[in-house]
Amino acid sequence: MTMNSSPSHGAIEKKYWWLTNKKRVEMYTKDAKTLLASHEHTHIATAIALLDAALALSPKHEPAMELKATTLLHLRRFTEVANMLQDYIPSLKLSNDDSSSSSLSSSSSLSDKSQSFTRERVKLLPDRSDHSFKCFSVSDLKKRIVNGLGKNRDHEDQWRYLILGQACCHLGLMEDAMALLQAGKRLASAAHRRESICWSDDSFASSSHLFTINQPQTPPRTDTDTICHLLSHIKLLLRRKTAAIATAEAGLYAESIRHFTKIINGRRSVPQRFLAECYMHRAEAYQSAGRIAEAITDCNRTLALDPSCIEALTTRSSLYKCINCLTDSLHDLEHLKLLYNSILRDRKLPGPTWKRQRFGYHEIPGKLCSIAAKINEQKKRVAGGEIGTVDYYALMGLRRGCSQAKLERAYLLLTLRYNPDKSTSFIDRCEFSDEQDVDSVKDRARMSSLLLYRLIQRGYSKVMKIVLEEDESKPGVTATITSKNVNQIEKKNTFQGVFCRDLAVVGNLLSQTGFSRPIQVKYEGLSC
Repeated sequence: MTMNSSPSHGAIEKKYWWLTNKKRVEMYTKDAKTLLASHEHTHIATAIALLDAALALSPKHEPAMELKATTLLHLRRFTEVANMLQDYIPSLKLSNDDSSSSSLSSSSSLSDKSQSFTRERVKLLPDRSDHSFKCFSVSDLKKRIVNGLGKNRDHEDQWRYLILGQACCHLGLMEDAMALLQAGKRLASAAHRRESICWSDDSFASSSHLFTINQPQTPPRTDTDTICHLLSHIKLLLRRKTAAIATAEAGLYAESIRHFTKIINGRRSVPQRFLAECYMHRAEAYQSAGRIAEAITDCNRTLALDPSCIEALTTRSSLYKCINCLTDSLHDLEHLKLLYNSILRDRKLPGPTWKRQRFGYHEIPGKLCSIAAKINEQKKRVAGGEIGTVDYYALMGLRRGCSQAKLERAYLLLTLRYNPDKSTSFIDRCEFSDEQDVDSVKDRARMSSLLLYRLIQRGYSKVMKIVLEEDESKPGVTATITSKNVNQIEKKNTFQGVFCRDLAVVGNLLSQTGFSRPIQVKYEGLSC
């Protein structure tokens, strides 16, 4: 009796432990829901802590997971939502499947026709050598039937897809967000169809019941409208991005720049990662079109939004090298080298696991060797004295031998466009996933724009000196230039004198109306 009583006692204890944990999880979830219903900021952290405790006891408890994901979404903590539900992100799934398939294909060296034929025969003809007896399980059959009905499963997938789709949209993963939101909408419509089919005939007995069914008393949900508007906005952005990339690949760089400018200067704000990606693509289009200053500016904005963007550092380094600005190019190459070394040290690409990259981890050693060679080459050129030979004509978009009027016009446009005071204006059209990053983004944008602005000013002074020397070498040009400058100075003094006389008249009028002291107007070099 003692031998038989011990297993039953263990089963009772195990069952009691499971029941107590279940009650505790339900209690935590109920308390968290009550705290969140109060809409007070002090209770939100307590509610999330309760949900974490519930998920620690039961990691697959659906109400707790749904409540926590919804709370994090309303708190705009999109990164935590993506980390929580990253197994459902389509691009991450595809990358994992591709990596596993590539590793299997690389490990298997024998892949001839005979082996594939034998594998097909193995799949078609099952092995009957195993004669072990398998008992029929009624509980397993019940689980399969319940899972086959799929009502609860569709509800689980529905909230996961909708919440994760909104989080991916705010994180800049537009393709994943579109796939997830469309899947959530399909599941919602399928659930609505099943509910309408399952209505009994008694509900259609009277006209009053018919009225209550056709016109429900509960108001329509606004979440559906929000998701529809969000999905249409995502489709518009992806359509413009696809058109811009296609025109760039076709060699129509001006058209590609126009499409990316529509995305950047749109009415609605664009997520941070997606905006950085659009700036990066537009910088490449500017580079192909030969517009150096615009390309450098877009690279600066990309690095302000995403400091670990390897493509922006590579493109800006090549742009500086194109205009023989070797010191800045060498600085970007050194930054790239440090970034590659940190990737090899940490054995992971920068950013979260669900962040898309244009390269793989296996490409880093080769890139590091090529960058080391470029750094040695440019150091030799700097040591040889090639620092001061910057091509300022290419930077300002001018041809050699241009006139003074064209130079002043180009300089005016560049200073108005790339003034450091306007360097943070693009941040107003950016939607940040974390508001704490705004100050650091502004600082990086100001610093990079200030460096470019100083380079443009230095280029203007150098090119102006060359243009004046060329004009002085031409006969009969110096006299016209000096007379023109004298006329401009005389006009300026005349306008200043008229302005000062008007101020003196206004001051006398004000003194006559009751002011104790007349207004004294003084201007440098003039007596008013």
